[in-house]
Amino acid sequence: MKRITLPAFLFLCLGLFFTLPAFAKTELTYASFFPPTHGQSQLAESWCAEVEKRTNGEVVIKFYPAASLVKAPQTYDGVVSGIADIGQTVLAYTGGRFPVSAAIDLPMGYKNGVQATKVANAVLNKFQPKEFDDTKIMYLHAHGPGLLNTTKKKIVTLEDMKGLKVRTTGASGAIITALGGSPVGKAMNESYELLQKGVVDGSLHPLESNKGWKLGEVVKYVTENYSTAYTTTFAVMMNKAKWEALSPAAQDAIKGINAEWAGKHGESWDQIDKDGIAFLKEKGGELLPQTPEESEKWQKAVSPVVDEYIKSTSGKGIDGKAVVDFIKANM
Repeated sequence: MKRITLPAFLFLCLGLFFTLPAFAKTELTYASFFPPTHGQSQLAESWCAEVEKRTNGEVVIKFYPAASLVKAPQTYDGVVSGIADIGQTVLAYTGGRFPVSAAIDLPMGYKNGVQATKVANAVLNKFQPKEFDDTKIMYLHAHGPGLLNTTKKKIVTLEDMKGLKVRTTGASGAIITALGGSPVGKAMNESYELLQKGVVDGSLHPLESNKGWKLGEVVKYVTENYSTAYTTTFAVMMNKAKWEALSPAAQDAIKGINAEWAGKHGESWDQIDKDGIAFLKEKGGELLPQTPEESEKWQKAVSPVVDEYIKSTSGKGIDGKAVVDFIKANM
């Protein structure tokens, strides 16, 4: 019996070895600058969990929020060099690096985050910018209307903007200049202290930041300048070599998740905008509507910002007008 049982046992083990699915477990890191309590941070972390689930444990991702692995402005290069395998960052933090996608951030009069996110990914799919060739872009997302938030002064008319110091990022600096203010280019995580200490008079940011970054504690007024509302494009990207090392099945699973999560981010931006309004009002803040006439004045004032984008990109071999026209057609 022993002579028969042992060979049979070994044969059974060998059969199981060849019939069970075989894969090498891949462990990756994901760097994000959002604080862990922020809705966008929580969505990024849920993306990691979904990847592990749908790849049946083939891909496991450790999430690092609050710029704990790499700082926000260095995230893209950090992914290229392999400091982080995956990263989420603001493209405008490295101004001039992403000229095609910079058009998304222009003051187009965005109405909500779902709209802005759809536009961002439409631009990505339509133009397939070479500026992203050194990584594998997972997806883009973009926040809801970027509006003027101030600490002490009510800003309603264009005349009120004169001399106002406003914290901005990327293309939004040109918006403030066009409106007559003075932009102060700083990252979002520096905003609270700048506003609290009076270094700046206000900040150009989406409503969600009043809760997500606690800015509603130091901001008193929000000008509803929707006609000049900009957005900020966020990118989630993976190190190219790490992406290419994944199995085709894992890549297909992640592509499916990316399509879903882009939409989730847009919806989340809109929900947390509502939360930001509630938080602002809870802290005694006030929304300041604009008249149609004033809104039109602001829109005319920022039109040169779009014109300048088209002019500047033409010198780089990019048809900026085509990108702008595409965005307007897909709003």
